[in-house]
Amino acid sequence: MPVYPEDLKYTSEHEWLRNPGETEGSVRIGITNYAQDALGDIVYVSLPAVGDTIKAGESCGELESTKSVSDIYAPITGEVVAVNGSLDATPELVNDDPYGGGWLFEVTPADPAELESLLDAAAYEASLDA
Repeated sequence: MPVYPEDLKYTSEHEWLRNPGETEGSVRIGITNYAQDALGDIVYVSLPAVGDTIKAGESCGELESTKSVSDIYAPITGEVVAVNGSLDATPELVNDDPYGGGWLFEVTPADPAELESLLDAAAYEASLDA
């Protein structure tokens, strides 16, 4: 698997979005391989609750690693419709499988057009080199 899968959208805050998510009308959100590598071993994950409304650019959770605590920023505005409950017992999934089992939560976008403003894989990778 490429380091930055082509079928995802990305943010400059190192989140990825998969459209569609598992829940109808939703997008799945996680952090990139770059982010999990920079954070180090994830030991605790705090996510928004199902039913919460999140706003693009605002903090909506935290990832705690052996190095630090980092905010999770909402990449889009919308309602949280699912969270990855597996991360409660095994937060290291974020490190082991950031694009699969280590996903964070799903959101139904308030404005699906908001997805168009996100980065593609090439633009995200280029932003890391800048």
